[in-house]
Amino acid sequence: MRIPHGLKFAGIAALNDEAIDLALAGLVIASDEYPGLNIQNYVDELDQICKRAREAASGLSDPSDILEAINSVLFLEYRYHGNRQNYYDPRNSYLNQVIDRRTGIPITLSIVYMAVADSVGLRVSGVGMPGHFLVKHSGPRGEIYIDPFNSGRLIDAAGCARLVKEASNGNIELRSEHLVAVSKKQILTRVLTNLLAIYSEAKDFARAIRVLDLILMIHPNEPARVRDRGLLLAASGRARESIESLEQYVRLSPGASDAGEMINNIKRIKARLSTLN
Repeated sequence: MRIPHGLKFAGIAALNDEAIDLALAGLVIASDEYPGLNIQNYVDELDQICKRAREAASGLSDPSDILEAINSVLFLEYRYHGNRQNYYDPRNSYLNQVIDRRTGIPITLSIVYMAVADSVGLRVSGVGMPGHFLVKHSGPRGEIYIDPFNSGRLIDAAGCARLVKEASNGNIELRSEHLVAVSKKQILTRVLTNLLAIYSEAKDFARAIRVLDLILMIHPNEPARVRDRGLLLAASGRARESIESLEQYVRLSPGASDAGEMINNIKRIKARLSTLN
């Protein structure tokens, strides 16, 4: 696949969900952190993996056998694996780094898995369980859940329940809605939300704001995101931009429980600015 010159995330976010190429979108997200990234090289690398998977799955018709062929290529031949040692390393959420290092977190490994499965003609969907992302294949014999973080092991609903329990330290029970397929834009939002949490926790406000701006390309004018942008801008010292975002939030959600608090924040920021004039 040849990549259009000058491809931007705003253009991807504007597409209908079914038109989005998840792996390409993930690489475009990565180009925000890695300016000058040669996206074509990574697309070509994925194409090679897909070619090997098609060869391995040639002549197979049973979905379980095809999935095992994909697993053999992705996890044995190419040695992709879940990064347990440094789970919260932001590189795990950037697809170029996942491809370079062949390690990542459940959602980015799932994006790679979905690209490979699609190339062999097996439709799989993302499953956004709390704390652990999976993919699933839905067929005449029911649903097969695949865990790319754990070498593509095939599990049933009971296995999914155990994963949710482990990820939440026993605080969350699996519900049927946890196993519903999620959209591509939901997947991209979750990737970006992971990065936002990492950078916010590290008080890396510049990166957190850039990531939040990408989320707002998918969900423009989402009140909570607009508010959070204003607060991050304030924390980073970008007072005037902060006022704009917080005022926008109050316009979008005048009845919000924290609208009064945000109005007071605006007044405090304006008062500080006035002392500098």
